[in-house]
Amino acid sequence: MVYMVAYVPLVLPATWLLEKRGLRAMALAGAGLNALGAWVKCGSAAPGRYGLTLLGQLLCAVAQVFLLGLPSHVASVWFGPREVSTACATAVLGNQLGVAVGFLLPPVLVPNTKNDTDLVAHNIRVMFYGTASVSTFLFILTIIAFKEKPPFPPSEAQAVLQQNPPEYSYKKSITNLFKNTPFVLLLISYGTLTGSFYSFSILLNQMVLTYYEGEEISAGLIGLTLVVAGMVGSILCGLWLDCTKTYKQTTVVVYMLSFIGMVIFTFTLDLEYLTIVFITGGILGFFMTGYLPLGFEFAVEITYPEPEGTSSGLLNASAQLFGIFLTFAQGKIILAYDPFAGNLFICAWIFLGFILTALIKSDLKRYNVNLGARNMDVKAVPINSTEE
Repeated sequence: MVYMVAYVPLVLPATWLLEKRGLRAMALAGAGLNALGAWVKCGSAAPGRYGLTLLGQLLCAVAQVFLLGLPSHVASVWFGPREVSTACATAVLGNQLGVAVGFLLPPVLVPNTKNDTDLVAHNIRVMFYGTASVSTFLFILTIIAFKEKPPFPPSEAQAVLQQNPPEYSYKKSITNLFKNTPFVLLLISYGTLTGSFYSFSILLNQMVLTYYEGEEISAGLIGLTLVVAGMVGSILCGLWLDCTKTYKQTTVVVYMLSFIGMVIFTFTLDLEYLTIVFITGGILGFFMTGYLPLGFEFAVEITYPEPEGTSSGLLNASAQLFGIFLTFAQGKIILAYDPFAGNLFICAWIFLGFILTALIKSDLKRYNVNLGARNMDVKAVPINSTEE
């Protein structure tokens, strides 16, 4: 929950910093804070050190604010119109890969050891040191390899922005986005589906163990299946967008299939067949996670030339707000009634988001700029040059 709570108040300062300092500064801040938080948690594996655990978790949560909105911005700055959606989907896939590892490794590294707190502390410490080592390695790689932008703009839309940058006002940019009705509808619908996915992922272990007692490892593997299937869905959706540019149609279809998948999962969870839970969880993850890059790219298209970091930051803030609300509400419903009632609650919210998605007017502004420039045979010119 700390991740979601920290994101909401910090997303606007983070997007402002992105526009002022650029991609490299954001990546370094995110990777550095993530490594620092991981090392802080290494000293917290003992009873009575919950405050230190929370501090480490908070540092990692702040790091997420710098990193979560980067995929669409990196894709736009570094990749051309025929690969930008696939690039965004691949970057989102990296986030999901981390979630997959989070589902898989903790039950293995920290098994249920009854009342042996010393052994639990040792196992947690091993897990924390491993995480800190990986995080530090990634921070070093970011310092060495992460560049601000390519020497030449990869698309006509980027060439226009780099050669004739609009007068930038952060306040005006935010105002323009909230005056954009299609974006506001996408903001709510994206928050609804992604927040539902957050809630579902957080409470999955609790839901599975309600009907399948003692299956902690299986619950973790179901979560892994959910995320791995989502990684495949994310890449395929990105490739499909680059091939077809059917942003609204694809978004509506994936949203509808996410709703259908959630309904199927809800009505089959208590059938006492774990294989069915694996299959329905995989289907649900495929479409819900596949939607993430769709939302990012659709937002960039309908808000161009507003900064990609600002639109994606607001989408993520919406997802965190809905995630906090839906996780809290679904958890209360599960405790008061059962997982079936909690999942029906999520189904209702996803259906509402589907209706809002269908109402979005598809005005592909970035695509039209690229298409118009190609029709006029206009080529991107070097950033520091006046002639091709």
